[in-house]
Amino acid sequence: MRLSAALRSACRNLPVGPGHVPRHGSRLVGARRTSTPLPFGSHRALARDASTGSGQTSEAAVKLRKQRDGSVSEHAIREVIQQSRQELVQLCRENTAITPVLAIIQAAEDDRLLEINKKMAAKVGLSIMDISLPGSCTEEEVLEEVLRLNEDAAVRGIYLHLPPSRIPPRLRSSLAPHKDVDGVCDVNVGRMVRGDLSQSFTTPQARAVLELLTRHDACLEGKTAVMVGGEGPLGAVLQCLMEKAGMALLRCHPDTAALQKQVEGADAVVVLGGAPSPLLPGWLKPGAALISCSPSLTEACAGAESLAVSSWTEVAQLSAAFRMQNVVQSCGMWAECQRYQPWRLRPLKLQPLSPVPSDLSISRAQTPKPIGQLAQEIGLLPEELELYGRSKAKVRLSLLQRLQEQPNGKYVIVAGITPTPLGEGKSTVTLGLVQALSAHLQLNSFACLRQPSQGPTFGVKGGAAGGGYAQVIPMEEFNLHLTGDIHAITAANNLLAAAVDARILHEAAQSDKALYNRLVPSVNGVRRFSPIQLSRLQRLGIKHSDPAALSPEDVRRFVRLDLDPKKVTWQRVLDTNDRFLRRISVGQAPTEKGHVRQAQFDIAVASEIMAILALADDLTDMRRRLGSMVVGSNRSGQPVTADDLGVTGALTVLMKDAIKPTLMQTLEGTPVFVHAGPFANIAHGNSSVLADKLALKLVGEDGYVVTEAGFGADIGMEKFFNIKCRASGLRPSVVVLVATVRALKMHGGGPNVSAGAPLPKEYTEESLQLVASGCSNLKKQIQIAQLFGVPVVVALNVFKTDSQAELDLVCSIAKDCGAAAAVPCHHWSRGGRGSLELANAVKDAAAQQSSFRFLYDLQMPIEEKIRVIAQRVYGADDVELTPKARSQVDYYTQQGYGSLPICMAKTHLSLSHLPERKGVPTGFTLPITDIRASIGAGFIYPLVGTMSTMPGLPTRPCFYDIDLDPITEEITGLF
Repeated sequence: MRLSAALRSACRNLPVGPGHVPRHGSRLVGARRTSTPLPFGSHRALARDASTGSGQTSEAAVKLRKQRDGSVSEHAIREVIQQSRQELVQLCRENTAITPVLAIIQAAEDDRLLEINKKMAAKVGLSIMDISLPGSCTEEEVLEEVLRLNEDAAVRGIYLHLPPSRIPPRLRSSLAPHKDVDGVCDVNVGRMVRGDLSQSFTTPQARAVLELLTRHDACLEGKTAVMVGGEGPLGAVLQCLMEKAGMALLRCHPDTAALQKQVEGADAVVVLGGAPSPLLPGWLKPGAALISCSPSLTEACAGAESLAVSSWTEVAQLSAAFRMQNVVQSCGMWAECQRYQPWRLRPLKLQPLSPVPSDLSISRAQTPKPIGQLAQEIGLLPEELELYGRSKAKVRLSLLQRLQEQPNGKYVIVAGITPTPLGEGKSTVTLGLVQALSAHLQLNSFACLRQPSQGPTFGVKGGAAGGGYAQVIPMEEFNLHLTGDIHAITAANNLLAAAVDARILHEAAQSDKALYNRLVPSVNGVRRFSPIQLSRLQRLGIKHSDPAALSPEDVRRFVRLDLDPKKVTWQRVLDTNDRFLRRISVGQAPTEKGHVRQAQFDIAVASEIMAILALADDLTDMRRRLGSMVVGSNRSGQPVTADDLGVTGALTVLMKDAIKPTLMQTLEGTPVFVHAGPFANIAHGNSSVLADKLALKLVGEDGYVVTEAGFGADIGMEKFFNIKCRASGLRPSVVVLVATVRALKMHGGGPNVSAGAPLPKEYTEESLQLVASGCSNLKKQIQIAQLFGVPVVVALNVFKTDSQAELDLVCSIAKDCGAAAAVPCHHWSRGGRGSLELANAVKDAAAQQSSFRFLYDLQMPIEEKIRVIAQRVYGADDVELTPKARSQVDYYTQQGYGSLPICMAKTHLSLSHLPERKGVPTGFTLPITDIRASIGAGFIYPLVGTMSTMPGLPTRPCFYDIDLDPITEEITGLF
């Protein structure tokens, strides 16, 4: 295949279909020649023969000219169609999700052109979406259709089949550049002029004209051309192409006085529009080419036997072929975008100060990247992003489908030793590690964090955005509301609570018939079950789908849930620490007719819906889990679910956006997913499965996803492995175990510490003896991680009061206890640069062979699974179940829930059930006071001692220091 020098020059950067993607091995259309073009000037000789020779010679010349000109356009069209069809077949074979659809918007335009486009589309194998608007339609009506098609995932190209006068600049600019297969929007025209066409299209009509000119003459360099008419994008694009081909170009208005003189000296004339003089063909010199893009010139050219004339029909047909090729190119561009995109991350620079300012001051001193820019840098597509302002966005779950063949990266979990009430910095370690990996080692990495609750934020703990120079920004947005997920959980939880009490009231006040008539009302004379009611009928074994066909007994079974008010387990929630809601009574108003019962409020993150959000695999899985939630028991002792109440669909609607992880960034511009925040005492205390799965695909096979587990390794990490990893199917590569000298001193016999109070001198002065004694807890936590067969790296979170001797002692003991590495981390004061040693240690550990295993088999009896955790993880001698707990074990086993994993609800301040017992307690029996079940979330949770699910406010909460500047709207006093 050879390409003429002129065409190659004119189209140096011009893609003509998906062929511009080297993956498919495509070549430029127009290069595959089946006929040799006549040399420039040969038409002059042909004309001379026609004028001086015999009539026979003249007729032969005319016949030859007609055959040649006809074959030129036919050959070109055939080549374009053949290549486009082959490209489309190959694309569809490689990506079955491709939908090759061209949308044509027309409004009483010439039907001939429409039929030509439909015919070419059929030859290539494209589908046409024909949108016919009335001839009187307004610009706004056309614009509305364009904007709709821009968002239609099934449409790969949009063609405005309208008169040029009805396509104003505003309408052209509204076309999505990647769907503008006519190349008329400002972006595509600008790219064409600039010579950058890797992701855009050239106007098909301009390409058709250039193709016909090139086939008329193999060398366009130095030739002169006149362009008649052609204002707007078509004229601009064609002028650019012809000048790149080396032609000298004059542009004329159809009625200019100088038109004849300019035409007589031209080697080629292109009529783009207007109504030029019918004498124009007679003005051309012999052998000149005349290309008509205007139907009005057709009759005038009928007698121009000695000219190389390309009629409007030929140009329209070739243009349509190129238009279809652009649609195929759009399919190729789309397919290329669907593939994994290498990261082009641009880290943000840090300039750490000493002493380290407040977290809020550090956050405000850094200017975050626009979240759309970060998304583009890590390979997200625009349609996968839902912006929530400038600095955060939801990521759609369609990403998982797009990257389903992409191998996962390395999976790193950050856990900790048994903490002090102050926390030991797992979030800061997580963020410092990913900043080191991405910003300094240029390794793709993602942090996956839980969303903080408003309760601790305004209470005593503070936020969870990290701290110092290792935090998520903007930290105010991270800690306050974020994208409203917790509010959605609160709304869904309380809707279900309202449905429970309302159903108890209505069943008590109405007969079976009255209930049935209200639950299945007649609407416009038609009575039918809703889909969720049909599901209930199936569960009850009632096979009728006609409401009139149910027997009185079927009606009774259908309408009566018979919830026992004393056995309602579903509570209302609020995302505020409010101790006075720990025990309440509901139904006190006279309108509730004496249906008073004792109830309580939990904090929102303790809701089972939050646990479901963290464990759900997709919307379908979340809906199934929501429907399975047990709200209580009926008077026969059978569980009643959200499905029975008919509220599952409504709950799913409230949660439809919350299921999407929120994308944010660290201080150094590396990506973070913030998603879910289940209460770490009574739930599993980990961020979402979906956030981890999305991140593992995005980082690529050689990347790292670092996710955090709540509290110490005995709680958060154990639940991460036995619950979250079972739900997700993911297997960890490394455990990063966070320790502090402060916490080790506490476990070694140091005095108690509390939030807001000054630290005793034992924690600010060197004490190697306390540190050495406290390392017993570190050793135990390393052993717990080793139970699961995962290598452990100890991250020693350094405080300014730590001595070098204390740091060296901890690292030495950790290595002696079996840690793959133990390194001090200075991320709080230095950012990612302060965690480079940790990043390299994690990288080395992740390269080791992991032999991950679960702690227990799910088929073991409930009590035995509890005993395994108590003995092997906590170090208890045995467990002791109260009679109430034993009856619950029997009940859950009888109901078929015995094979669920165990989620222990116990204090995080000790390996035992007693918060005051530090280090590694021994010789104790773990008391199990009650056993409850989160059936939707999919786990049984035994209560170890007394657990509060609604924190209270301290004497001096954090809100004393939080305020807003009414002028600047800046928040003050937030950490």
